[in-house]
Amino acid sequence: MTRIRKVLALSALAATLSVSGGFAIAQDHHDDGHDSHYVRHDEWKKGAKINHDDWNRGQAVDYHQYHLNAPPRGYEWRSVDGNYVLAAAATGVIASVVVASTIH
Repeated sequence: MTRIRKVLALSALAATLSVSGGFAIAQDHHDDGHDSHYVRHDEWKKGAKINHDDWNRGQAVDYHQYHLNAPPRGYEWRSVDGNYVLAAAATGVIASVVVASTIH
């Protein structure tokens, strides 16, 4: 009887670990729609213009969710290459750049 309990306990433990391990892997590859890799862009500085293709590749972000400052009228935050870029929507003039990993 004791041997059967050990086998059942080990089986339950193995099943729990395999489920937990799968869950951890799913979390590691979680994609919330924002760039998960960081690319350094030294050219992105206050007053410079962000390249039109970079701007269009980025996704608009909710500044509340990421604890960013409210954008001035005509500006918006975008997530591009692991950075949050605040720029004028019409001209692409950059007001601020924040590395996304410093916010989470």
